[in-house]
Amino acid sequence: MRIERELMRGAGPLAVLKALERQEMYGYELAQVLEKRTNGVLAMGQSTLYPMLYNLEAKGLVHGSWREATEAEGGRARKYYALTAKGRARLAKDQKQWVAVSGALAGLGIRADLVS
Repeated sequence: MRIERELMRGAGPLAVLKALERQEMYGYELAQVLEKRTNGVLAMGQSTLYPMLYNLEAKGLVHGSWREATEAEGGRARKYYALTAKGRARLAKDQKQWVAVSGALAGLGIRADLVS
């Protein structure tokens, strides 16, 4: 299922922050995790993910740091992203809002267990 742009604008940053909550990751790794953990629903291409990461970094929600990769990893430098304290606070706030919206939609009869 492909998520429309407007829904991805809200869900995408929250998904990225949540994925980075566990561990720091470089962009391609993050894209793979998002695709796998969401069964492809929140799969993002480079043209979506990297601008989102740059935006989150500009807002101080994530911090990127460059590292040289080992020869086994291909030898290229990679930018790893990690949550900042501000990002953790934003994640907590956004999760609460997402739960409230999900609950409100459930009150209207829109629930994940009823959608086919």
